[in-house]
Amino acid sequence: MTECAPKRVKVKVMGGNGRRLTIDKVNMDDVTALLLILACVAAVAVAAPQYSYGVPSAESSEEVAAPQTSYGAPRDASSEEVEFVPILKDDRVHEEDGTYNFDFEAANGIRFSQAGSPDGDDDAVVKAGEYSYTAPDGTEVHVKFVADENGFQPQSDVLPVAPAFPHPIPQFVLDQIAFAAEEDAAAARAAEEDSDEVAAPSTFYGRPN
Repeated sequence: MTECAPKRVKVKVMGGNGRRLTIDKVNMDDVTALLLILACVAAVAVAAPQYSYGVPSAESSEEVAAPQTSYGAPRDASSEEVEFVPILKDDRVHEEDGTYNFDFEAANGIRFSQAGSPDGDDDAVVKAGEYSYTAPDGTEVHVKFVADENGFQPQSDVLPVAPAFPHPIPQFVLDQIAFAAEEDAAAARAAEEDSDEVAAPSTFYGRPN
């Protein structure tokens, strides 16, 4: 079998000064292999996935927490765990005529009951009830109330009351107050009598100036 010698061609290149340069001894098999390698490298580069972020550093390589699917009410970091309070009673009745009542009681001592009916003016609902609980300082609080056309009217021993006058009023002060009231009444009567007297019309007319 006769071996074929590699093909050699002459390539003419235009020089910078206008002269033609001839390059001889170019191996076409080597050129074809080089072009094939370059084409493969270009194809791999184009097909590779493109990423717009950099490689994470060692400081940011911590595991990412999974998204939370349930949320609770915000709580102070130093606060104690929330205590679960069972409901002992929750009875509710609503009638078609607007009358209602309910009775609520929790295991921590909170009680609240109320009844109402549309017996007020323009079918306003009149309410009455009571509630009780234990204050943070241990005081037992019990309040009864009525809510009607006169507003909310609570009654309880824990509600503040106006202080009593610190000392009795002297008698001479009471006498001065009574005397001033009598003078005011006499002045009002005198003013009323003066307003009742109407002057008679004059029958004499003066000469015009």
